Amino acid sequence: MTPVPTDVMPRSLTALPPAQVESTHEIDIAEVEDFVRQHHAEHPDLGPVEARLAEVHAEIAATGTYRHTTAELTFGARVAWRNSSRCIGRLYWRSLKVRDLREVSAPADVAAECVEHLRVATNKGKIRPVITVFAPAEPGLPAPSILNEQIVRYAAYRGSDGGVLGDARNLALTELALKRGWQPPASRGPFDVLPLMVSCEGHDPALVEIPADAVLEVPLSHPELPWLAALGVKWHAVPAISNMRLRVGGIDYPSAPFNGWYMGTEIGARNLADHDRYDLLPYIAKRMGLDMSSEATLWRDRALIELNRAVLHSFAEAGVTITDHHTESKRFLTHLEKEEAAGRSCPADWSWIVPPVSGGLTPVYHRYYDSGELLPNFFPASSPAKGCPVAH
Repeated sequence: MTPVPTDVMPRSLTALPPAQVESTHEIDIAEVEDFVRQHHAEHPDLGPVEARLAEVHAEIAATGTYRHTTAELTFGARVAWRNSSRCIGRLYWRSLKVRDLREVSAPADVAAECVEHLRVATNKGKIRPVITVFAPAEPGLPAPSILNEQIVRYAAYRGSDGGVLGDARNLALTELALKRGWQPPASRGPFDVLPLMVSCEGHDPALVEIPADAVLEVPLSHPELPWLAALGVKWHAVPAISNMRLRVGGIDYPSAPFNGWYMGTEIGARNLADHDRYDLLPYIAKRMGLDMSSEATLWRDRALIELNRAVLHSFAEAGVTITDHHTESKRFLTHLEKEEAAGRSCPADWSWIVPPVSGGLTPVYHRYYDSGELLPNFFPASSPAKGCPVAH
């Protein structure tokens, strides 16, 4: 239930965020006013909105931009999650912990705070939804850019035979890390954690190793297939998206890593199963002794179910927060009902709300949803301010 599950986004391996991010457009006054009015409307205790609007208008007239109050930033970040049309886990949007680090822009400091983000979010396995908001894009002032798609990414090494050891999704990121001086382990493996790479114009770029004790990983086992534990397959506990742009009230925050917790299918049906990721299904099917002579035997489906069982079983055994797709589908409809009761639209992308395993067995499959995108929201880091939102 990551707010924006980029693990499953069909993205080019070479599409890395730009090193320089700064505001190059005039601020949209209408968007600013809409946000300020929305904040006051949902928090009547703030009092009349006119005084705050007057302050914002005066600040924009003087500087070309304005600064959110801590309360506005917190509200905006939470509503951005609430508005993420391709996230099934939005029921918990109010629980998002917002770390306001807008004074931080130096790459080394950003990287250090990303490590702290992991520690705060991990919470000894009881995963907390967290967002860390770094310096905004302001006129003439570049903002930091985190090149890693997620804070934790596994390296990929191409062999002489053309094969790939590790997560093939990260080939380009691994090559870039190597060019910038990263030294991989002497004995390379399929789950080597890549360093964080952060850039910001006017500062030296940072390449920072993530301490092993900051990355909680769950080794996979299976309740009925003991050989699976011997494979050495594992996955990290916190899906902290780090290459998305948070847009709140006309202000862009290009570096704002955030996380929820995993839904099992993100790991078991995509990260470990996709042909261009770890592609484990053929091996698992063979070890299970399944008939692989024809697709009609449904060997892939049977192997996929057992891989997903292993993920849920292993996280539960390790005491690490995770959810299954049936439970989360029901929770999403609860969220939808709450939003409708509050008089709000709840856009949802059917093709992403429906889980990649047994979709037709879940209640989210059997209905239509509002389309369109709302603000605040999350967007690809390099897209225009009002362009297409996150393509999951």
